[in-house]
Amino acid sequence: MAGPRSIEINILGRAYKVACSREEESALISAADYLDAKMRAIRDSSKVIGAERIAIMAGLNLAHDLLTHGGGGLVEEARTRLTHCSTLLDAVLEDQDKLF
Repeated sequence: MAGPRSIEINILGRAYKVACSREEESALISAADYLDAKMRAIRDSSKVIGAERIAIMAGLNLAHDLLTHGGGGLVEEARTRLTHCSTLLDAVLEDQDKLF
């Protein structure tokens, strides 16, 4: 496991330096992109003003989704994607068996 390194993420057009391991970098970038999208949606669809207030509203919304829906649909989306991948793998393996 590699040691911590600093990467730059952007949220609401503002850059932040965050320490993470190389293994966690992709997940951190995805989380930052997800948070940025949620914050932009709140900013664009409401009268909430100020990055701090928008961040608090986004945090509340994400916490609510996690506590009431097991991740706001992310778990179900992951299951759907995994099922699709499994189906594709089965088809490829079946085609490979036909060749031999």
